[in-house]
Amino acid sequence: MSDVLFRTDGHAAHITLNRPKALNSLTHDMVLRIDEALMEWEHDPAVETVVITGEGERGLCAGGDIRAIHDDARDGDGTASAAFWRDEYRLNARIARYPKPYVAVMDGIVMGGGVGVSAHGSVRIVTERSRIAMPETGIGFVPDVGGTYLLALAPGELGTHLALTGAPIGAADALLCGLADYCVPSASLRSFVDDLARLPVREALGRHVQDPPPGALARRQDWIDGCFSADTVEEIVQRLLAQGAPAAKETAENLLAKSPTALKVTLAALRRARRLGPLERVLDQEYRISCACLRSPDLVEGIRAQVIDKDRDPSWSPPTLVEVTDADVERFFTPLGERELGLAVVSDTAEEVVW
Repeated sequence: MSDVLFRTDGHAAHITLNRPKALNSLTHDMVLRIDEALMEWEHDPAVETVVITGEGERGLCAGGDIRAIHDDARDGDGTASAAFWRDEYRLNARIARYPKPYVAVMDGIVMGGGVGVSAHGSVRIVTERSRIAMPETGIGFVPDVGGTYLLALAPGELGTHLALTGAPIGAADALLCGLADYCVPSASLRSFVDDLARLPVREALGRHVQDPPPGALARRQDWIDGCFSADTVEEIVQRLLAQGAPAAKETAENLLAKSPTALKVTLAALRRARRLGPLERVLDQEYRISCACLRSPDLVEGIRAQVIDKDRDPSWSPPTLVEVTDADVERFFTPLGERELGLAVVSDTAEEVVW
């Protein structure tokens, strides 16, 4: 059975991520096949809507195949991972600019690369089961797939909080942060998707959208904004510890368990993303950072500790925030010359899609 399935039903074309045992994690081949299908459907007048879902009960997609990235960073020269990211980020940009409604069903777990193939879509559906996260700092990596672009647009400092902590959020918080557009009960998803075969998207939505269960971020935003607006990760941690709320203290402890280097690079990437403008320019920046991560010991060590050995006890290098210098951070933003992703040229001439 193929790792990604394609079909049409009435006016809708469907992408189904089909690696349920791996929580539908993306491989390079899956990315290429999805991109090819989107190009074909873009020019097919019989296709009015594209829908992406994940096979199985656990979620849409847990991200990219990080075991493969670990092996490439540890034993290879990094070219396989760099090639994967090049095509993955181009796919993310295509989804964001897609001229037809792109309906992403973000049911269950949606992490990392799963966010990339869903949260850039024009119609993003969450359910009461949704658990959305960009947990990269916990494996010595930095939010990618346009994650720093999306999180930089979140209200206040909510995106900074989510990027640094990697904390998962539910439907209401995803709507609040701009990572989703509508909530549909999971029990109604099959009927909703069936309706897309014959109805315009807005009409199908009108039949199924409901208010989500309450979230947690809105009532915490005051102290999140106050703490995460600091200019350095060290100051963020200090403010959290001084804030007094038990949740703030837990957040500080959460941060101190992450890769110090990844935290500092992530904060710098988010701050720069706010000034870069279009998604494509941010993806170019993320590509530089991701390629630099391949040369960082924390990526291999983080994946080892969290995914392979699962001892949850990574040995970060450097081990503390204070030991990560500004020069260390700046190296992650070094231009790649002929190896640049080069999406910014596309964004300078692209027009916004309205449907």
